[in-house]
Amino acid sequence: MSFTLATWNINSVRLREELVLQLMRDEQPDVLCLQECKSPVDKIPLEQFHALGYTHMVARGQKGYNGVAILSKMPIEEAGAEDYAQLGHARHIAGRLANGVTIHNFYVPAGGDVADRDVNEKFGQKMDYLTQMRDAFHADKPQKSILVGDLNIAPREDDVWDHKKLLKVVSHTPVEVEALADVQASGDWIDVTRANIPDGKLYSWWSYRAADWDTADKGRRLDHVWATSDIAASGHSSRVVRHARGWEKPSDHAPVFATFDL
Repeated sequence: MSFTLATWNINSVRLREELVLQLMRDEQPDVLCLQECKSPVDKIPLEQFHALGYTHMVARGQKGYNGVAILSKMPIEEAGAEDYAQLGHARHIAGRLANGVTIHNFYVPAGGDVADRDVNEKFGQKMDYLTQMRDAFHADKPQKSILVGDLNIAPREDDVWDHKKLLKVVSHTPVEVEALADVQASGDWIDVTRANIPDGKLYSWWSYRAADWDTADKGRRLDHVWATSDIAASGHSSRVVRHARGWEKPSDHAPVFATFDL
């Protein structure tokens, strides 16, 4: 069985319903994982998604903030939803496909603007969230699993437009990069995107603050596709749909794709 999966921080699924539909029509992923849906589950606009074949969904939502959903053409059953760091936020949902593959969809806290938990509560929440992710995967080793989402960390030097300038900027600080590496190691996760695209600058997010984001190209790779080592070799054809960042009234993130033969 082969399926293509996409992950996208949509920054409001209701406001950007037409963009979701455009991606579904143009790229036709079998599974689409969305973050920052900013909607209660019962308000997610499903009618047109269903019309395009996305008749299955598992989700967690809340009004105006956070929210994660997995939309699928294939049957998918809920496989858990964790409230890491006990924030009361809708930041994780897991679904299991008929072939036994579990998909974890995460929206890790952004962490605010200052990389110091003593003066920035949000940064502390982010670090606690990552610690509890690590501990959970240590305690219950995942198998035959894929982890995707906006992890809000660009770990590699070539995942940001300027490594040295961003070393003190939240999303690329050494303490965050180390914490994400610990999460990855705890579940024996493989970064499928970078396994497929090992070299060169690669971004999935460009700030709204840049008037001409494409020319400036001051991006970061915040959105990830990982797989457990038992199935990671089946992942291929990874890509970032960069041009979606230039659609009308876009999200500041672009979708990230991978195909799995399982």
